[in-house]
Amino acid sequence: MTSQRHTYRVDDDVLLDAARSCVLAIGVGRTTLTEVARRAQVSRMTLYRRFPDVRSLIAALMTREFGGLLAEISASLTAPAARERLVTGLTTGIRVLVDNPIMRAALDLEPELILPYVVQRLGSTQRLTEQFIADQLKAGHQDGSIRVADVPTQSRAVLLVIQSFVLSLRPATSDVDKDALLTELGTMLHGALEHR
Repeated sequence: MTSQRHTYRVDDDVLLDAARSCVLAIGVGRTTLTEVARRAQVSRMTLYRRFPDVRSLIAALMTREFGGLLAEISASLTAPAARERLVTGLTTGIRVLVDNPIMRAALDLEPELILPYVVQRLGSTQRLTEQFIADQLKAGHQDGSIRVADVPTQSRAVLLVIQSFVLSLRPATSDVDKDALLTELGTMLHGALEHR
């Protein structure tokens, strides 16, 4: 039997990796701190000190998972104009998020986990996405590819549009082609953001 790790040696990534493994194996609803601690080979108290409940652990997992995806997408954008980078980044991000196994597990099996981030507050991942949008908007204002407007208002409006696509794309594409729908979103975003 493998011995448990000491508290001071355990990185958050070890705990979050164990949580990810657990969610993918048995689902969000059946994931417990006890099972995550077992998979991470740590004591339950070690896990409780970092994450007081499953909800906070899953929230941290989602922030790491989706924040990492956003960073990868941001790093891959090479278009010279900010508007093109923004629209490409957002449509790519929607596609990647909808196909992500953690997001699928949450939306398919535990949609109530996502609901607070829609009706009560913005979460860390939404804030990261909004910061990406704001950065590209500012760059677009400077390079002339995006019409000038109040950045916080403009970025929040764009966030709300793409959020609806992330949450609803799978059911929305039961009778409409996904690629065509995302292409239409790109056209709409270009039109809405174009410098006039």
